[in-house]
Amino acid sequence: MDNMLFENDDLVYLPIDKVIKIDVGEQIDPGSSTALPSSVVHTFIDRAEVHWVMDFCICRDANKCKDYPRDLGCLFLGEAARRIDPRLGRLVSKEEAHRHAEKARNAGLVHLIGRNKLDAVWLDVRPGERLLTICNCCPCCCLWKMIPSLTDKIGNKITKMEGVEVTVNSNCVGCGICEEVCFLRAIRIVEGKAEITDMCRGCGRCAETCPHKAIEVRTPSIEAIEHTIKRIEEVVNVR
Repeated sequence: MDNMLFENDDLVYLPIDKVIKIDVGEQIDPGSSTALPSSVVHTFIDRAEVHWVMDFCICRDANKCKDYPRDLGCLFLGEAARRIDPRLGRLVSKEEAHRHAEKARNAGLVHLIGRNKLDAVWLDVRPGERLLTICNCCPCCCLWKMIPSLTDKIGNKITKMEGVEVTVNSNCVGCGICEEVCFLRAIRIVEGKAEITDMCRGCGRCAETCPHKAIEVRTPSIEAIEHTIKRIEEVVNVR
């Protein structure tokens, strides 16, 4: 399974911008000039020469999703994207690609970015190192559903952004809402308080939905964002 679908993969879930906090605990304003996790996506859109948008999300469509737009599909960057079946989507301009990513975030979707052999296989495009996947995920996402059942060898290729920390503060009353919204079943209620497990990929959905502001997501520095960009560049070339 690893050789067929996940060989050389490296994928990163990016935290939702509006829940990120800096070291001193201040909430970041998405409209500010502060570097946000989504800047990883927009950096690669700017660098790429080929931008291709899928007209629908196969996961949401297959699951008949009622909570998120089914017409917001993946964004693919890189030369290999030219070979994707035109019946699935279309080539777009750089500006359209930026707008697509922004629209996905505004709809509450979570970015997953990196090299994903599974996409190269089912789309039947080559070479894999020339195809960058930017998936806009909701609970229907096939990878979210697979991760709890994958071996560590494969599952560890799908990670949270370096430096991202998800913690529970004293506001927690153990209501369990975070447990319900977690894609990965990475949160459990233990002795009346939420506990974040090692399964967490740092997307921030729990922090966004917690009514008591009991969950915090912090990324310590711009270096973490820059390192994520460098890490992805080592496995995918979009130029």
